[in-house]
Amino acid sequence: MDMEPHILVVDDDREIRSLLDRFLRKHGFRVSAAADGQTMRRALDEWKIDLVVLDLMLPGEGGINLCRELREHSDLPVIMLTALGEETDRVVGLEVGADDYVAKPFSPRELLARIRAVLRRTQGDSRPRADSGQAVLRFSGWSFDPTSRQLRAPDGVVISLSAGEYDLLMAFATHPNRVLSRDQLLDLTRGRFAGPFDRSIDIQVSRLRRKLREDPKNPKLIQTVRGGGYIFATAVANDASTDT
Repeated sequence: MDMEPHILVVDDDREIRSLLDRFLRKHGFRVSAAADGQTMRRALDEWKIDLVVLDLMLPGEGGINLCRELREHSDLPVIMLTALGEETDRVVGLEVGADDYVAKPFSPRELLARIRAVLRRTQGDSRPRADSGQAVLRFSGWSFDPTSRQLRAPDGVVISLSAGEYDLLMAFATHPNRVLSRDQLLDLTRGRFAGPFDRSIDIQVSRLRRKLREDPKNPKLIQTVRGGGYIFATAVANDASTDT
């Protein structure tokens, strides 16, 4: 039983909590539920949670603030539940670190598929790029170890990466000094940021730039190519033969 992924559903709607509890248990998950941020924190302290399904429109502390708080100290995957048609909310959710979103009213089967996809990405069970022999990549004083999923800054500080940031950095670091269109980035990240609006890749690039301590007005590493996409404008050294 302990091997079953543990999902935390955070939603103030009792019917949604009950529905997802029954549905996800039926499909092999353990499920805990919370109606607000305080209960969510208690559940996270008490249990080893593998993924959070987080409603954006919670009373009191909203889902955006809770997701931002979570991202300050954790890479725990988060799928946001958002109101249908609220594109701005979905954009903000991705900006603060959500791994995916599902619009209400939603199909439980769609949510199940997205949960499984996010868990595959974050638990490493379908990640050939992060096998035990993957080389450490070094660029502009940074080191990036795909095996441990660890990014280390030039000053030695370890920077945490969400699943999306990891996939995007892998795409850039394995294709340096090459213009990559948004469509190519979607393909290289296996559709990681595919969504109904074109800004999804741009938002994730903005988040990764912040992790790389880029000046948002004059980024040096991930540069925008007008009409083309982005370029990772630095040499990348493959450090497979040296110790890290």
